[in-house]
Amino acid sequence: MRKKATPRRNGPLSGVRILVGRARHQAGALSAELRKLGATVLEIPFIEIRKPRSYRPLDSALRNISAYDWLILTSVNGVEAMWERIGKLGLKSSDLNHLRIVAIGPATQKAIEQHRVKVDVVPKEYVAESVVRSLRRRVKGKRFLLVRARVARDVIPRELRKAGAHVDVVEAYETVVPRASRMRLRSTLANPARRPNVVTFTSSSTARNFAALAGPRALSDLNRIRLASIGPITSSTLLDVGLRVDIVANEFTIPGLVEAIVEDIKNPRRAPSGPRKLANK
Repeated sequence: MRKKATPRRNGPLSGVRILVGRARHQAGALSAELRKLGATVLEIPFIEIRKPRSYRPLDSALRNISAYDWLILTSVNGVEAMWERIGKLGLKSSDLNHLRIVAIGPATQKAIEQHRVKVDVVPKEYVAESVVRSLRRRVKGKRFLLVRARVARDVIPRELRKAGAHVDVVEAYETVVPRASRMRLRSTLANPARRPNVVTFTSSSTARNFAALAGPRALSDLNRIRLASIGPITSSTLLDVGLRVDIVANEFTIPGLVEAIVEDIKNPRRAPSGPRKLANK
């Protein structure tokens, strides 16, 4: 069992109930940081990570990895899934040494480097447009492999192709709505003794799935709950599904989200009409 962090009784989040909706195996990092600051953390996953329907496209790309110039990985889930297949196929991390590698975000970079592989590019902002800006002048005639979730925005492949790159997109995993969370979430939101003060959203998938799991009745009664977004794309999705954005991280990371929640609790503000900076991821 995962050892829980001991809450600080006088921490800046003391007495604040915060709902974490990350996938079950990934909730620990955010939950631990919140508990250290005194928060009471509720964990109800809004997303579930599953294997793709077929590994055939990913396996084929990995067997032919020598044909690529660049590799783009957009998440820790993609890194973990790809290296699992590398092991299954009898390949080695050293087979990637010829590649220039792009990681979206520090967590993805760290996951890649744990396999003793160098990351060449980490965009300044952890969104798709920043990836394209970082690479646009270097891509003409180059072959890219983009490893990602089954459902994702097409900004990276579309814009790189416009710039003259050849891009292959392969699915390493898919995210689905965890149906088992529906009753837990609805009962938690309906119970004044357990209702969270803050709900965290760490991806567009968590925003969309929260809306699906909570249902229209619960969504119409969120006025006393602060909705905290990790970044502009997640914020945009919250607005798309008819929700507010009360808190937005300035740095689009878990520590950035925690910092934004602490700042909001210290200095409560009215909900902004929309995310402070819109982009696409």
